[in-house]
Amino acid sequence: MSVPAVRHLTVDAESAHQRLDNFLLRELKGVPKPLIYRIIRSGEVRVNKARARADTRLHPGDDVRLPPVRVPQRSPEAAPAVPARTFPVLYEDEVLLAVDKPAGVAVHGGSGVAFGVIEQLRRAHPQAPLLELVHRLDRETSGVLLIAKKRSALKALQDQFRQRSTGKTYLALVRGVWPAGRKVIDVPLHKYLLPDGERRVRVTDARDPQGQRSISLVRVLGTVQPPPDAPPDAPPMSLLAVTIKTGRTHQIRVHLAHCGHPIAGDDKYGDFEWNRWLSRSGLRRMFLHAWRLSIRHPVRGEELSLQAPLPPELAQWGEVQRFL
Repeated sequence: MSVPAVRHLTVDAESAHQRLDNFLLRELKGVPKPLIYRIIRSGEVRVNKARARADTRLHPGDDVRLPPVRVPQRSPEAAPAVPARTFPVLYEDEVLLAVDKPAGVAVHGGSGVAFGVIEQLRRAHPQAPLLELVHRLDRETSGVLLIAKKRSALKALQDQFRQRSTGKTYLALVRGVWPAGRKVIDVPLHKYLLPDGERRVRVTDARDPQGQRSISLVRVLGTVQPPPDAPPDAPPMSLLAVTIKTGRTHQIRVHLAHCGHPIAGDDKYGDFEWNRWLSRSGLRRMFLHAWRLSIRHPVRGEELSLQAPLPPELAQWGEVQRFL
């Protein structure tokens, strides 16, 4: 282990415009994520001598003070081998790569995950000078995932996400019949950590200083009846297209559960008894899929519409494909 000491890091052009937490996760590889967030919340991390939040955006020349933190020194033999892996390509050019992420794969390593999509892609493309995640998807969610191949493209795309100028639509199968008149969910969310460091999100109200405004637009695509082998009291289900205007952690999952219509297979915010029946009937993952994403091309400026087909394990369940 390295000897802990106060460190000062200067933000260079390549690291500019990142969130503080993402910057530290890269600089403090091997340090547990809960510890990183704890030292930020406690004020031990300073940016230009001032306290900063996890979502503080860094600028070239910023001075980031780090408290004494032990960074594990791992020998090459001890480091887990990252397998090279490619994923179905939805779009690719000289600055941008869009892939179809499968469910069950994290987008990056950390929090008990040795590696994710981005590490496997870097291993599969060792000649690429840069591959960086533009945004994130939950481990359990499949669908469109953007990777930047140039720093300028990364910044331009992240600006679009921050300014809410992208169009992000997900497919979700939920319990019950969604009310036709419920088209907008505008409910603030509060993010917190469990004692073990795992992230959770709950609904809050406008009086909560930690609450973040969160907006989801809901469109019903169809009603799915339970399979023939379902118990007599099994509820019907609704296939929804949910467009998010804000990109909060677990936003769709928490919003839909809050409305009384949890997502099928959601093991964090769902109906656990219902999930057990769904698993026995063949649905063994969460039914949430990043279906469509619209962006402006970071170089050419034209509208770019990306779509990831519904994976077979979802498309074949309940004959939902007929609604798409």
